[in-house]
Amino acid sequence: MLTRCALAVMGILSMASACAGDAVFREVRYAGDDGGPPIDTTQFRNPVVAGFYPDPSAIRVGDDFYLVTSTFGYFPGLPIFHSTDLVSWTQIGNAIHRPGQIDYGDKEELTRGLFAATLAHRNGTFYVANTCFYCDRGNFVVTAKHPAGPWSDPIWLGASGIDPSLFFDDDGSAWVVHNDVPDGKLRYDGHRAVWLQRFDFDRRERVGERILLVDGGADPSTNPEHVEGPHIFKHDGWYYLTAAEGGTGEQHAQMVWRSRTLTGPYAAFPGNPSLTQRDLDPKRADPVTSTGHAQFVQLKDGSWWAVFLATRPYRGNQYNLGRETFLLPVTWQDGWPVILPRGERVPVVVKRPDLPRNPQPLPTTGPIEWRERFDAPALPLSWMTLHPPETKWYTTGAEGLTLSPGVMPLGGFGATPGQPSYVAHRLQHHNATLETTIASFDPAPGELAGLALIQNEYGHYVLGVERDARGVAVSLYRRSSREGAKEGERLARIPLDASAMPITLRFRLDGPRLDADYALAPGEWTSVASGLDASLLSVETAGGFIGNTFGPYAVRR
Repeated sequence: MLTRCALAVMGILSMASACAGDAVFREVRYAGDDGGPPIDTTQFRNPVVAGFYPDPSAIRVGDDFYLVTSTFGYFPGLPIFHSTDLVSWTQIGNAIHRPGQIDYGDKEELTRGLFAATLAHRNGTFYVANTCFYCDRGNFVVTAKHPAGPWSDPIWLGASGIDPSLFFDDDGSAWVVHNDVPDGKLRYDGHRAVWLQRFDFDRRERVGERILLVDGGADPSTNPEHVEGPHIFKHDGWYYLTAAEGGTGEQHAQMVWRSRTLTGPYAAFPGNPSLTQRDLDPKRADPVTSTGHAQFVQLKDGSWWAVFLATRPYRGNQYNLGRETFLLPVTWQDGWPVILPRGERVPVVVKRPDLPRNPQPLPTTGPIEWRERFDAPALPLSWMTLHPPETKWYTTGAEGLTLSPGVMPLGGFGATPGQPSYVAHRLQHHNATLETTIASFDPAPGELAGLALIQNEYGHYVLGVERDARGVAVSLYRRSSREGAKEGERLARIPLDASAMPITLRFRLDGPRLDADYALAPGEWTSVASGLDASLLSVETAGGFIGNTFGPYAVRR
């Protein structure tokens, strides 16, 4: 259904009567390039999926590979990717794609919602196991006959904790391995355990008692924190358990255990961790940090690879992109899988796996440039909102993207009723140019429409056209803490003729630096502000553990 303003832009209704309040965005443009060494046709570049794509889980089904990552408070949730070469990934769907499919719970924090997901496949059915954190019922599984969907409504597992992962044993039995607190009193802050329990999908219920596999971590004497993201796989008669510990920051590390029986006991790899960067010089150039949350994948030729998350700080431990998806080969040492010998740096350029190249409509790493006109009936797969839409506040079509201003500002997420009118795409480079062109917007007093760049409800910039008591203007707002007005503080205001449409708004990012500009004609840019502090949108400053997104935004204050 088209909004009245969209019909006006198409010439069907008069602009004056139909467009008050609605903003029509003609397009969004993106160009990003973080540089790096050149690569040839035998190599690939890490990360393989750049930007806010954390907690990767990958599986092979025949000649095809599938990948899922977490999304937290964003909808659609849990993007599904396909590849034939483990390197070039194309999004084909989302496991959570219907507004009524799952209740995200409260809106208190954008970092709540859909945590780490894991993929599995058996007998023609695909499974995604996940935790809806701070939702009513916790851990669940959704299923599909094709990974592009449609995906089922949740099958609730009834297990507490986070990060469930499915393992199907040779006899066909299904098991859930997951993180939770141990029984009894916690010995220290961050004390967690890994548990295993059988699950009957026909009866949709747990079977038998749950079994403790790991209490604390690989070396309990060191009080390891937050063992999580467990997976089980079988190889050469051994059951291998792998999980991350140390938290999802710089102390992150991937550990491995093994047992001759599924239920244990499991012995830790004497050479643990299988992957970490926590022992390296924090002052090294171009660091890759926080490596962990890995999953192992065996190729048809018997070789092994691992996907895992990592971060790329631009200064100290500051990064705006969130945790990204990386790929490395796995070597076996005396029956143990090693992703990277301890003390070695994660390589940016790696030899490609010996697999057929995968056609890729749009790259997910390296230099990326695109233009989105929103001319399809629905949002493209990679675009998101904050929680599922509660009302129909946006439309897409031949005229572009039309937003009706919402009463909830970005900074009010969780604090006021409603939902921000914000359509988001992940930022994938620290060096990037983000632009949007507003074709039509006649704001009422207190209304604004423009381009937002956000880390979370407490850290974001908004560059937009608004009407205040003095008239229409291009204004720049910033929110950089939990205090103050929900819409942030206004940093700049430039008066604008009310009929000055179309208008193009632009953010330019260069690591910790941010510039904001606008143009009323192609290439004729006017600076709104320069040298702004983009590190306010880093995880270190804004908090949480997600990554930056950007996109069209409209609000009514």
